Amino acid sequence: MTTDFAPIRHESAYRKVAAALLERITSRTLSEGERLPSENDLARQFGVNRSTVREALRELQGGGLLVRERGSKLMMVTRPARDLVVDGVSRALALHDVSYLDVWESMTLLEPAIAECAARRRHAEDLRIIAAAVAAFAGPRVAAAVAVQRVGDFFLAVGEATHNSALMLAHEPLVQLLQPSLAAMIDKLPQARARIAAAQQNIAAAIVARDAVAAREWMAKHVRDFRRGYSLAGIDLELPVKRGG
Repeated sequence: MTTDFAPIRHESAYRKVAAALLERITSRTLSEGERLPSENDLARQFGVNRSTVREALRELQGGGLLVRERGSKLMMVTRPARDLVVDGVSRALALHDVSYLDVWESMTLLEPAIAECAARRRHAEDLRIIAAAVAAFAGPRVAAAVAVQRVGDFFLAVGEATHNSALMLAHEPLVQLLQPSLAAMIDKLPQARARIAAAQQNIAAAIVARDAVAAREWMAKHVRDFRRGYSLAGIDLELPVKRGG
């Protein structure tokens, strides 16, 4: 019996340089704000051409891990902006054919816990932002696309009130992927906007009162209500999510 072996992968030199630098950055050997040596110095240390180093730096810069300060030729270590990370996760989920049902089930697990955490940890400024999101959605009727964006704004405002970066990195991609299905449902059901507005008001009131149990329960009801809305609107939740609608 013979065994098939996979071909050996020959990585480009610039990817090996990028991987070595990435390991130093993620291990915090290279700290945020620290400048890298010049391209010539890096090329000498790695034993590669300067063009190879430049390509590696360009890749890490595109990932938000390096930035070149104005007026400087040296790259500096930085943290990738959260929206860049979130957008990448959201895109990856969509490319893996995540369905609307997958997104909804994930939100049923995550969002109630986020609301509970927000009720315990919120600051005064968080309450102001949440109240503004609630008022914006409950205001004069707007186009479906704007209304859906405001639903997302409310979820994000509640998430920010947890002051937990790990939760937000899990939460924001789901909110992005939720929006296309809401856009398809929100104007098919006359009661949808009123039910969303009422749920937001109840969740916000619980967070204001620091009532973690009520915040969790109202958020769970709110997310469950989306499933009923999809069913009434005839939306097939087994379909894969398409970013941007």
